[in-house]
Amino acid sequence: MTNLAQELRRYAAHGVVVDANLLLLLLIGSFDRKQISRNKRLQTFSPEDFDLLVEVLKGFARIVITPNILTEVSNLSNAIAEPEKASYFAGMASVLTTLQEEYVPSGRALANRWARFGLTDAAIAEIAKNQYLVLTDDLRLSHALQTDGIATINFNQLRDVYHTS
Repeated sequence: MTNLAQELRRYAAHGVVVDANLLLLLLIGSFDRKQISRNKRLQTFSPEDFDLLVEVLKGFARIVITPNILTEVSNLSNAIAEPEKASYFAGMASVLTTLQEEYVPSGRALANRWARFGLTDAAIAEIAKNQYLVLTDDLRLSHALQTDGIATINFNQLRDVYHTS
């Protein structure tokens, strides 16, 4: 826990980039906690994971996202059935006003080794380097980011620590 806590504190004033699955968890959990178990993409998460995510994010001056992350989340959010979908997207718009959206031109994001990870992950790497902590549940991404010296915490590590203590 010490390393995780140190990393969280180290980047608290700078900010954190939240990957698509975790942003989806945040948005759906904020809308309706019961929807967490109904969404196929969130099957590995629980309402307690949502609570943990909210608590962790409270510690950061900025929560950073990219248009690419938002596009993924929007597409994944289409699984929400009507009539809740319209209310969900209205709530999503409200939550997004509290986040900082940063843009990386796609050509720049894909102009390095990150291209093999796809546009969203390439943009995350480009925005985060030397600036933000990345919070993701994607083991492959977190390992690659850490290999490149980009500060990263895999949410599953936080879950393991906080749900067993």
